[in-house]
Amino acid sequence: MTKAAFIGLGAMGYPMAGHLVRKGGCEVTVYNRSAAKAASWVAAFGGRSAPTPKDAAAGAEFVFACVGNDDDLRQVTIGPEGAFAGMKPGAIFVDDTTASAEVARELHAAAKARGLHFIDAPVSGGQAGAENGALTVMCGGDPEPYARAEPIIMSFAKACRLMGPSGAGQLTKMVNQIAIAGLVQGIAEALNFAVRAGLDAKAAVEVISKGAAQSWQLENRAGTMIEGRYDFGFAVEWMRKDLGICLKTARAAGASLPVAALVDQFYGEVENMGGKRWDTSSLMARLARH
Repeated sequence: MTKAAFIGLGAMGYPMAGHLVRKGGCEVTVYNRSAAKAASWVAAFGGRSAPTPKDAAAGAEFVFACVGNDDDLRQVTIGPEGAFAGMKPGAIFVDDTTASAEVARELHAAAKARGLHFIDAPVSGGQAGAENGALTVMCGGDPEPYARAEPIIMSFAKACRLMGPSGAGQLTKMVNQIAIAGLVQGIAEALNFAVRAGLDAKAAVEVISKGAAQSWQLENRAGTMIEGRYDFGFAVEWMRKDLGICLKTARAAGASLPVAALVDQFYGEVENMGGKRWDTSSLMARLARH
């Protein structure tokens, strides 16, 4: 039985760690800042919890993490009680956090210096994808450890691909978030127009979803956007964190992101409306109030 650890049991990490047990057949030790959440996970899936990332990682072949941001990631890896201090030589750290490419490269180098492997492996698919084991995982790192990690990653994924060297996974996730930002704003504008023009908006969606406007966002979020329901999915505050990373990276790369920058401002307005934890499709709410 493969020994694994999972650090960070939030909305994404909790079900992802569960799939490692139920679909991956792994023996899993978990760590979470809230011990109560870790205890709840153990009650649901078995395994055990550990008091620190270092203790969770001890003896594991694969250590997964899904935490908040770059600083959180550094704390659970290279901090005094971080996972790297507990991992055995040759073990693989798989980071499912959406973070910067810079921190991925930094931790890849730190892991290598300790005789460990590091793969940046951010995910797309939201909470529903995590719960259903249907995430898309984009990875950066070295080919040999990736080849060993891929079958384990597929416990919670429908697709997984090595995109290039360290940092390439995070850069690909940025591509994903840039595309989604403009797409969701476009759908929000289209639906708001349909409502104000007196159309049956749901009927309009049924028609256009069979043509060139078809997308996952249209098929899965248009109905709830029309109904004004935003209590699920990927939170606005998380998307703003991601877009902040995209905009910073784009400036350094000399890439122009005018639409992403504008949509980030719109999400700021949604936050001011009290929508920090609303789903990203809540761009519709901003338009509906005007």
